[in-house]
Amino acid sequence: MRPVPVVVLVGPMGVGKSTVGRMLAERLGVGYRDTDDDIVVEQGRAIAEIFVDEGEAAFRAIEKRAVHTALAGHDGVLALGGGAILDPDTRGLLAGQRVVYLSMDVEEAVKRTGLNTARPLLAVNPRKQWRELMEARRHLYEEVATAVVPTDGRTPEEVAQAALDALELKEA
Repeated sequence: MRPVPVVVLVGPMGVGKSTVGRMLAERLGVGYRDTDDDIVVEQGRAIAEIFVDEGEAAFRAIEKRAVHTALAGHDGVLALGGGAILDPDTRGLLAGQRVVYLSMDVEEAVKRTGLNTARPLLAVNPRKQWRELMEARRHLYEEVATAVVPTDGRTPEEVAQAALDALELKEA
């Protein structure tokens, strides 16, 4: 039987998937993996560079392969990039998995990321673009989620605990 992630984290950029993911992995005594990190290592360049050099469609194809590889081979906590859930095959693979959607509102996104231009999809009018991205993606995050954990006004520790509680997982 192939390994299955203990928890998969989804949500928008800047929501804290990496920070919370590492905390969850530590508390559960399992490994942590982030598909965005996998892509950077495999491609030897930043995600923003892939977007600029090859475009979003090329990046999404790379991302899909990275996500499918990680879902098939990682048995710890797995964090997916913000747009990974756009792919229907990926959403299909998430069915039956423990998926936590970390949510936040636009004001929290502004505080956390400053909605800076290092995020390729937010380069022009970031506040408006973030809202539009969330309008397009929120239902997809909710579709794949076993649990939704709001992050607004919470510390990463509080979010990690809320995720454990929502999934009824015990710390190692």
